[in-house]
Amino acid sequence: MTIMPTKSSLPIARPKRPPPVLICGKCLSKIDGGKKLKQALKAELKHAAAAQGGKRPKLVTTGCLGICPKRAVVTASAATLGRGEYVLIGSRDEAGEAVTALVNQS
Repeated sequence: MTIMPTKSSLPIARPKRPPPVLICGKCLSKIDGGKKLKQALKAELKHAAAAQGGKRPKLVTTGCLGICPKRAVVTASAATLGRGEYVLIGSRDEAGEAVTALVNQS
């Protein structure tokens, strides 16, 4: 009888791209200019990645994140979720500042 060694852990994938940035689709649909805000956030992520010399994080539209602010969109990243924070974006003008909060690890 041969005893097969048990697996000690599950396989882990390490992507070459930074962790994704999550954006609430429900919030986007409720505010005026939600599509333009998403485009501005995507552009700011691209500029920040180019400045650091890497790939930009994917911008993933999710379902409701459960915060539901009025006149703002909820966003989150691995860095902010690790700190227990969400970033609320009220307008396209705040996209640059939001990217700084979303991408910074500290």
